[in-house]
Amino acid sequence: MSADALGWRMKFGVIAPSTNTIVQPDFDDLRPRGVTNHYSRIYIPNTPLNNDADFEVLMENIRKELMAAVDRVMTCEPDYMVMGMSSETFWDGLEGSNRFRERVEARSGLKLSMGSEASQEALTAYGVRRLGVITPYQPVGDRNVIRFFNDCGFEVVKLKGLRCDSPIAIAQVQPATLRAAIAEVNGPEVEAIIQVGTNLSMMRLAAAAEQVLGKPVIAINTATYWHALRHNGIADKIDGCGRLLSEF
Repeated sequence: MSADALGWRMKFGVIAPSTNTIVQPDFDDLRPRGVTNHYSRIYIPNTPLNNDADFEVLMENIRKELMAAVDRVMTCEPDYMVMGMSSETFWDGLEGSNRFRERVEARSGLKLSMGSEASQEALTAYGVRRLGVITPYQPVGDRNVIRFFNDCGFEVVKLKGLRCDSPIAIAQVQPATLRAAIAEVNGPEVEAIIQVGTNLSMMRLAAAAEQVLGKPVIAINTATYWHALRHNGIADKIDGCGRLLSEF
């Protein structure tokens, strides 16, 4: 069978919420020559996110549409799946994360990279345990993130939940707010800072903060794409996006 004219090394099928405007440009900025990204959108309305109940509604909307998005992207015959959303991958801790991956892999017949597992492997690569975490979520989402990291043997020392009030509002968070969040979750007892929520624009800001702070600062989109590349034997080093892609 002939190789794809552009994606001759790898075609990634990427699943992302329809409201997400950050993960696609981030992933496209990271792709090496011969790797292509092919997006399928989980339809969700831009519903309010003012409390835990609203956030649970968002999660249900994602769950209802997820598999249809998987089915759509499979028609381009990708080689591998990448999850361009992170909230559901952390839900119900490590056990829930594993169940989620198994469901998507069973539906697609392909292996999957996703934010929760990618974060775990990235933090392990750095050899750190005590974390500062930044999220765009309401408290119920934060609790699931903490549960996942605890299940994996990490300790969340500090967490900043930005409590964005709608899915689209996540992408509207500006660098000044994220810089303040980094400062808030940093401290001598924090060995690494990690940001979750693929619609937060933090990839290049995290790379810059890593140089200033002298400790790992990991953006979820960077970790997820790194995981997808490395699990497919693509070892290209990418500069300007943090040590994870330039060294590991």
